[in-house]
Amino acid sequence: MKQDTIMKACALFIFVLFAVAGYPQNTINNYKYVLVPERYNFSRDDNQYGLNTTTKFLLEQKGFVAFMSNEKLPPEVAANRCGALMADVVQKKGLFVTNLTLLLRDCQGNIIFKSKEGKSREKEFPVAFDLALRDAFSSLNEVPYKYDSAAVAQQQQAAAIPVAPSPAPAPVTAAVGEITGTLYAQATPNGYQLIDTSPKKVLVLLKTSMQDYFIAEAGASNGIVFKKDGNWFFEYYKDSKLVSQKLEIKF
Repeated sequence: MKQDTIMKACALFIFVLFAVAGYPQNTINNYKYVLVPERYNFSRDDNQYGLNTTTKFLLEQKGFVAFMSNEKLPPEVAANRCGALMADVVQKKGLFVTNLTLLLRDCQGNIIFKSKEGKSREKEFPVAFDLALRDAFSSLNEVPYKYDSAAVAQQQQAAAIPVAPSPAPAPVTAAVGEITGTLYAQATPNGYQLIDTSPKKVLVLLKTSMQDYFIAEAGASNGIVFKKDGNWFFEYYKDSKLVSQKLEIKF
């Protein structure tokens, strides 16, 4: 009986191993929708130089279903923010050169796609930014894209593979830390920046379609900031381990 149980456990382990091996990677093909902010961090105004609407247009040309962040979202996106990518464009300062890079992030702030640096030496800002953005998009256009609903379903199914009758694995627990001191929120076009009493910028919070839920940027540690049971938390992965830090924020 004991030997039979061991053989069953081994067979189950092999089954799960192959299932994990066939688990689809997280690529742009797993996403149908992309959300585009009204303003990028380097911009002074909403849709400055038409960059944001141009981003939306070029994403739609690629085959995505794109929405501006102020548009009404379809129910499946509104109910599940993680079903869409968030578009971002970052600028690298250069002398006589406009440099723009396109980023597509998931709901946890992970970069799913990063373009090359799009460049333009045009002197007129509207023309320079438009050409640099389109140059950045050229590397996205070189990547095959087709929304793969079957792969998404396979991911969901693989995530639901039962491991019984073996003991179920313990739920993922986060190492809880705390950023000392109160952080003060300063409004930005896309959310907030959190500063300490130095004053030093500690975190950048980017708005999402969900209340009290932000994409967080902290140098190399990107993740999410959310409110739970009246407290704010910053969660991210470090060395493949989930880290959760409690925050004291004054808005």
